[in-house]
Amino acid sequence: MKGETLGELVVEEMAPGRTRLTFTVKGLTPGYHGFHVHTKGICDASSKDPATGSPFFSAGPHFSLRPGDHPSHSGDLPDLLVGRDGEGGTIVMTDRFTVAQLLDRDGSAIVVHALADNQANVPERYAEEGVDETTRATGDSGGRVACGVITRR
Repeated sequence: MKGETLGELVVEEMAPGRTRLTFTVKGLTPGYHGFHVHTKGICDASSKDPATGSPFFSAGPHFSLRPGDHPSHSGDLPDLLVGRDGEGGTIVMTDRFTVAQLLDRDGSAIVVHALADNQANVPERYAEEGVDETTRATGDSGGRVACGVITRR
């Protein structure tokens, strides 16, 4: 799948302070996937996360205008549901960023993760030990499986 086009993202400024993302995808594994905006507009599959070996480390962490842990990242989006046929799509309206902020000097990227994001529903396994770095960073959404640079048309 390296270098293949798996989908399309359209990002539009709607009413003041509202951004709409329309995303369609094909060729992914069925089920829920974490779906996030990341901080850099670079999707290099050979750039591996040193901790997990996941590709697209070049896209940086989740886009965030506000300091803090997951789920306060501005780029956190609802999970993407992919059907048995490998196709999925979603429309998201948000006030957490603008088109101009996504198209800043270093750009941004849309990343699909292997697993569902826990959306800050912290698993019971953390009851005694507290939340670990994986949940703080990605909401337990697993490795990155697809990446696309957000560009102006």
